[in-house]
Amino acid sequence: MINLQNFSEDCLLIREQSPLVHNITNYVAMNIAANGLLAIGASPLMSFYEKEMEEIAQISSALVINIGCLDDTQIAGMRAAAEAYHRLGKPWVLDPVGVGASKVRTQTALELIRNWKPDIIRGNASEILCLAGEQICSRGVDASCSSNDAIEAAKVLALNSGAVISMSGGTDYITDGQRVETIRNGSPLMAKVTAMGCTASALTGAFAAVSPHDAFRAALHTMALMGTAGEIALSKSTGTGSLAVNFIDALNNFNPLTSSKLIRQ
Repeated sequence: MINLQNFSEDCLLIREQSPLVHNITNYVAMNIAANGLLAIGASPLMSFYEKEMEEIAQISSALVINIGCLDDTQIAGMRAAAEAYHRLGKPWVLDPVGVGASKVRTQTALELIRNWKPDIIRGNASEILCLAGEQICSRGVDASCSSNDAIEAAKVLALNSGAVISMSGGTDYITDGQRVETIRNGSPLMAKVTAMGCTASALTGAFAAVSPHDAFRAALHTMALMGTAGEIALSKSTGTGSLAVNFIDALNNFNPLTSSKLIRQ
């Protein structure tokens, strides 16, 4: 079960420390991911230029790699960044967006996992199943499978990769291969807002920054915040457009001391 005191402490630590979170992410996600990080008190940095990865790694607290928009330049930057953060012992998060949709996308994700060991892999059920070796035909960013059907694959992937798996869906699952925790907050409408999952990965980087030696805790706290903030935003929204705006407001105004009671596991 989630420790509400630890959850509140981590939310407050992000606001106190304002960790610099380096994002290599897709163009669709940059704006909302950056605004989400700012809303919870973190500082976003967006860069994928290979030649500055070493210097950025030196000053940043965590890295988030999102493979949503791949090209040779981005892949080179991802490799350089993953190597630098891994070597420096700083936490990094992989979001394998659309893995399975193409060979290069799958190979890139597997290479990053194999060579530079992400602390957390955060994705939907289809992406997790693909990385675990299941024969899944991905449509890209859409999850064609239920998270309930992919938990065993998530556990296998966690054990094989050494990463904590944070799998989003109707129920969010967090596992290190042994422990399994769930978050049952959120709304199906959140999946209809562009880059909501990408934002979850960005926020995971912020929580990893303030809990660098406990990836499981960071992943669990992120999904608790995402789900509860999503429900708060939904209560004030009339559709996906207002939900996107109200979600950022919910993150900005989130009070863990009073809102923790909304968390359902």
